[in-house]
Amino acid sequence: MLGLQRRAPFSKNGCLSFAAIRKKAERAFEEYDVRPRVLLALARNLSGGNQQKLIIAREFEREPKLLIAAQPTRGVDIGAIEFIHRRIVRAARDEGAAVLLISSELDEILALSDRIFILSEGKFVAEFKRGEATEEKIGLSMGAASHV
Repeated sequence: MLGLQRRAPFSKNGCLSFAAIRKKAERAFEEYDVRPRVLLALARNLSGGNQQKLIIAREFEREPKLLIAAQPTRGVDIGAIEFIHRRIVRAARDEGAAVLLISSELDEILALSDRIFILSEGKFVAEFKRGEATEEKIGLSMGAASHV
């Protein structure tokens, strides 16, 4: 709820609506498969993967126009990875969000990106459109960038 606690329906005239907060949290726990489904549990006591799911749920529930996803699947299991990937695609394709994906997972970048930019020392050194990029081409451009 961070960042939303002062907005309707979660707050009215400065008073929190715990019923609305609980309803939203229960839905997020269910939709994003956060376990255990104990709303009063402290986030720090959840596994890293479930902490990541809470962050993903919070950000997607805000219906962003721009989503910056840095390492969005780090620390989550394969089922959660697939869910997060589908959710990123849905945000871009169905909800019209612009997505900036920053990932060390080349497979993730190739699967989700319409355009891939290679940066070196703050400068663009290569650009690939969907279908043009391969692991080899990306690796070669990264290698060339390290010799610039």
